[in-house]
Amino acid sequence: MPALTNLTDLLRALAPKLQDEDFVFCTVPGDLREYLSLNPIATFKEQEGLTLILEKSRAQEADLDFDGTYRQISLSVHSSLAAVGLTAAVSSALASRGICANVVAAYYHDHIFVPATRAHDAVICLNQLTERT
Repeated sequence: MPALTNLTDLLRALAPKLQDEDFVFCTVPGDLREYLSLNPIATFKEQEGLTLILEKSRAQEADLDFDGTYRQISLSVHSSLAAVGLTAAVSSALASRGICANVVAAYYHDHIFVPATRAHDAVICLNQLTERT
């Protein structure tokens, strides 16, 4: 199935899936090669350091600092990287419920990291967004 670009089609097909693991965001010095054994699911190089998104248990084992615990919600819809408005619609819906959203766009899907304590509320919110569309 080709990637969707139409916002209405994207919202109708969101199909959010809550992942089981707890995740954290850490910032570390040095090169990514030094941290590959932690199996991060995403990384980003910033001027201030390297950001790792990894399972909380791995960060704890490596004695890495982090603020907050998050759950990953994967949007099952195959969204195009050129789609306009999906991130805004999802983050606005979550913001209206007081839920922060840290969005990571990958090639096939978007992934939203929300506070672990609000994960189930976030899934309900996203399902309601789909139903309203």
